[in-house]
Amino acid sequence: MNTNEYLTALEHFIDKMQKLNYATPVQISEAMSELCCVLKIGKVELFAYENEASEHFDMPDTVCYYDCGHASDSIFISKRIVTVDENIGVYKVYIRNDVPDWTDEERSKLDTFFSVFSTFSGKFRLLKLTQHMTYFDSELNMHNLRYFMKCGKRLCKAGTIANYTAVRFNLKRFSVVNQHIGRESGSLVMKKFIGYISDLLDDENESVCRIGGDNFITLIKSYKLQNVLKILSGSGVTYDEKRNERIYISATVGVYIIQNNDTVILPTDIMDRVSLAYALAKNSAKIDIAYFDDMLLARSKRNNDITVSFPKALEEREFLVYYQPKVAINGRHVAGAEALCRWMHNGQLVSPGEFIPVLEQGRDICKLDFYMLDAVCKDIRRWLDSGKEVVRISVNLSRRHLSDMDLLKHIVEIVDRNNVPHEYIEIELTETTTDVEFKDLKRTIGGLQKTGISTSVDDFGVGYSSLNLIKEIPWDVLKLDRSLLPTENDENPLQKIVMFKYIVAMAQEMGLECISEGVETKEQLQLLADNNCNLAQGFYFDRPLPVEEFETRLNKNYVYDK
Repeated sequence: MNTNEYLTALEHFIDKMQKLNYATPVQISEAMSELCCVLKIGKVELFAYENEASEHFDMPDTVCYYDCGHASDSIFISKRIVTVDENIGVYKVYIRNDVPDWTDEERSKLDTFFSVFSTFSGKFRLLKLTQHMTYFDSELNMHNLRYFMKCGKRLCKAGTIANYTAVRFNLKRFSVVNQHIGRESGSLVMKKFIGYISDLLDDENESVCRIGGDNFITLIKSYKLQNVLKILSGSGVTYDEKRNERIYISATVGVYIIQNNDTVILPTDIMDRVSLAYALAKNSAKIDIAYFDDMLLARSKRNNDITVSFPKALEEREFLVYYQPKVAINGRHVAGAEALCRWMHNGQLVSPGEFIPVLEQGRDICKLDFYMLDAVCKDIRRWLDSGKEVVRISVNLSRRHLSDMDLLKHIVEIVDRNNVPHEYIEIELTETTTDVEFKDLKRTIGGLQKTGISTSVDDFGVGYSSLNLIKEIPWDVLKLDRSLLPTENDENPLQKIVMFKYIVAMAQEMGLECISEGVETKEQLQLLADNNCNLAQGFYFDRPLPVEEFETRLNKNYVYDK
C-alpha cells in the first residue's frame, strides 16, 4: 500500500465528512469510497443495539455505509463501541474478495479508519439527537411546533405554500377523557386519533405537530382538507381492544386556506392567521370549525386597537354607566336597575358587544368591572345625599374574577370607600362551567351574603349546571335568561311557557327573588304576571338609560303607563 496514497485518501475522507452536518448512508458511502478502495475494504456496516439485552438477543438496527458489491463474507474486522448512554455500536469492515488478507500495517491503518469514522458517527448521532430534541415532542414522539414553523419556512421560500392549508385544533374536553379512562389510556387515545390524520399525510411537509397539551397544528395539501375535517368533527377511538371499549373524540378547529394572492412572507403569518380562526371557533358556542378570512383579520386589528386603547380610556373615564330599570309589575314603578357599560370613544358610542369580549380575553375586564362598581357607588351616594328614592343596583362581574382570592375584600372596599349601604348593591355573576370555578363561586357568594351584599345568578337557563348551581349556592336573586321567554318565531312556545312556569315556582319555593330579563312584548309581560314573577327588565319598559335620564325614573311619583 502506498503511504502517500493512503494519507491523501484519508485527508479527503476527513474533509468530506467535516462538510456534512447531517449525513445519510449514501453521502457517507460517497465520502469514504476513495479510502475504502485504498484500504481494500469491500463493505462497511454498523450494527446498532439499544442496550446489552438487545445485543444479547441479536436485535440490531443495521446500516450499510459502503458496499463495493464483491466483499468477502469470511474476512472482516469488527470493533465494539459503547456510548455514554449505554447504546452499543458494532462496526464491521469486510475485505474485498479479490485481494489478499490485510497485513499488520494495513490493519493498523484500519484502526485509524475506525477511530476517525466512529468520531464522525458520534458527531452525527449528536446532531441527530439535537434534531430530535429540537423538532420532536418527547411525550408523544411526534413533531412539535418548531417543525411546523420549519416546514412553513421551507414552503414559503420555495414559493409553494399556496398548495397548503394550515389547521390548528384542540381536542375537546380531553381532561374529562383522562379522568374517565386514565392518563395512560388517554395518551393512547390521543396518539390513535392523531394517527387517523397522519395516515392521510404523505408529503414531507405534512405532519401533525403538537403545540402542547391537547393542542395541535398541521400543514396539509389543500385537497385533503375535507377528509381531515371529517376526522376532527368526531371519530370513535378504541382504547381497550379486549373489551372493545371506544370513546368519541372531536376537536375545535381553526382553518387557514392559503391563497396565491395572500401576503404570506413568514411562517409566523400562517401561525397568526390560523390561530385567529381557531380563537373564533374556541370562543363560539355555535361552531366548532372556523375559517380565516379578511373580515377576521380586520376584526383582529380592531381587537388589538381596543386592547391598546383601553388603559388610556379607563384613565380618562370614557366608560359610562347606563342604567336599565327593573320594573315591579304590580305598581309599574322602578324597583331596581342593572348597571351596563357604554364606551364613548372619539365622540361615538362603542357597542359593548364589540369591546367586552375583547377585554374578557385577559384581565382588563376585571379592571373595568371594578371601575363600574366604583362609578355606581358614586352615583348611589350622590342620590342618597340629594334625597332621591334609591333602589338596589346590580353590577356584573366577569367569571375571571373567580380566581382572585381577595375578590370579596376588593368588592367591600369599593362599596365602603364610597360610604354606600350594602343593601343597595347586587353583584351579578353568570353560570360557571368547571368544578374549580364552582368552588370559587360558592366561596365568593357565601362571603358576599355575610356582608349584606345581594347576589344574583345572571342568564339562568343558558348553561348546563343551572339546577346544581341554585341548589348548592346561596343566591338572593334568580335572573331568568331571555331565551326562556316565548317569541312569535318559536315553533313550540308551549314548551317554553311550561319551563318558565315551573322554574319561577321552584325559585319562589326556594325563597329566591325572581326577575326575567329581555321582556319586550305585552304577551311576555302577561306570562310573568300569570306566574307571579313580579320583576321585569327589558325594552318593553326601558332601554338602558344615561344616568341623567335614569334619575328621572327615581322620582317618587314616576309610574310606567304600560
